[in-house]
Amino acid sequence: MTQHSRDLSRRRLLFGGAAVGAGVLLAGCTSNEQPTEAQTKAASAPGGNNEPGKRVTVGFSAPAADHGWIAAITNNAKAQAAAYSDVEFKTVEAGADAAAQRAALSTLISQRPDVIVLLPHDGKELNAFGLEAMKTGIPVVNLDRAFPDARAYRLQIKGDNYGMGVAAATYMVEQFKAKGISNPVVAEIAGMDELELTQERSKGFADTLTANGFRIANRRAARFTADSGQQEASQLLQALPKIDAVWNHDDDQGIGVLAAISQANRTEFFMVGGAGSKKAMEDIQADNTVLKATVTYSPSMASSAISLARLIAQGRGMSDLVELQVPKEIILASETITKENASNYLKLGF
Repeated sequence: MTQHSRDLSRRRLLFGGAAVGAGVLLAGCTSNEQPTEAQTKAASAPGGNNEPGKRVTVGFSAPAADHGWIAAITNNAKAQAAAYSDVEFKTVEAGADAAAQRAALSTLISQRPDVIVLLPHDGKELNAFGLEAMKTGIPVVNLDRAFPDARAYRLQIKGDNYGMGVAAATYMVEQFKAKGISNPVVAEIAGMDELELTQERSKGFADTLTANGFRIANRRAARFTADSGQQEASQLLQALPKIDAVWNHDDDQGIGVLAAISQANRTEFFMVGGAGSKKAMEDIQADNTVLKATVTYSPSMASSAISLARLIAQGRGMSDLVELQVPKEIILASETITKENASNYLKLGF
């Protein structure tokens, strides 16, 4: 959604200025399972990490695509794998919950892939699987929902959840100061409260507001769905007759939030979204709703995970780093998308 690691910009699709060059391109397809032209050219380009190596099998698992961001995770992973001639991509169903995903992944272990990439239903509940796979000698690349035990993964890639909250609050504070609002009414519509990533996002948001002398007047927790977003937003709007700003954690959820706002005919406040969906960016560009910004949490991390899993399985490091191995932890920086820069980010929208 915050941990010890370097913040690295998603605008260059993974590693800011220090880690990516011609040798390692980790571009992300955002909507299709076929590799983009850029992905195919990058994977076949001569030099560095793009040179074909030992053929490897990459196992993959992610929850069912009942959410735009999750769908993009799987699509990006498939497209990135397809861009490499030396990668065999093997997907296993994640099932309906952590227990079902654990069972499917245990079957995958018996097939002995060279590396496993997964986005777990729940990082804590799947931690035991990570430990099991690593013990058998299969490196694990964990996406998004962290394993609590560092021994359970070879590489962990996630968005900066705490940083999302910081970015959303920072944008709000700037707007309050520009508009001369000294005592703003701030509301928050979070995602699933039982997930650590939601807790981290809320903490970053609250910490940054508090540091600037502001507070949250009302907070609701939805379920990362449009329906739950609409329901929670309706109740929040009833509870607060006047609002200055709302942060909604998730742009898919935000479809319902905006519907509730439109239905209530409320326009006195501005809203900040989260994750960076294509629709949210288009709404921000059009400037015809209360949504004025969103903070990124890009599914392009799945493309990066496949590229780095390939290198790990082949025993290679990153050509633009002095170190001989792929790093252990990567946290992608959360960036703020506004009307002024939305066109730069549309290609990353999901």
